[in-house]
Amino acid sequence: MAKAKKQEGKMDMQAAMKVYQKLGTPGAPHKRLAKLEGSWTTKTTSWMEPDKPPMEGKGTCKQKMILDGHYLQQEYKGDMMGSPFTGINIIGYDNHTKKYVSTWIDSMSTGIYYFEGTASKDGKTITQECSYDDPVRGPGLWRSVTRIVDDNTMKYEMFLTFKGGKEEKMMEMTVARKRR
Repeated sequence: MAKAKKQEGKMDMQAAMKVYQKLGTPGAPHKRLAKLEGSWTTKTTSWMEPDKPPMEGKGTCKQKMILDGHYLQQEYKGDMMGSPFTGINIIGYDNHTKKYVSTWIDSMSTGIYYFEGTASKDGKTITQECSYDDPVRGPGLWRSVTRIVDDNTMKYEMFLTFKGGKEEKMMEMTVARKRR
């Protein structure tokens, strides 16, 4: 809330609670995320080495709103580089910073990755970034782009830029709603 002034010294608790309640109320961005609830299939293409053919994989994704409509939990299952893979993403919209924020954890790492970014004016493209310290290649920047194509299709892309290098496309995924 850009108009809310930060208080110094004594705080008016009632006024503070009004600010927190307003910021804690899900709005239009949360409703857009809620439309993504359901069961989905995934088709992934990954580029592990620039001069090698991409690897392909299939999987599933279950998405549900949690904590009274504040966040979308996405649970992925599939294969990555020939091994079973699971991952969980929690994405939300921070009314205070006006940014989409998410955390990613998966079965192939021990890190927790924090992303933040913005959406296009229509809310259908969310672009987020995450600082990343690769154990082999060093510090880098992940950039993820999620495009909501329609109510039944999403496209997801992941890019990586290492210090002093150019951006590389690492992965793309088509996520399609399961038909009943």
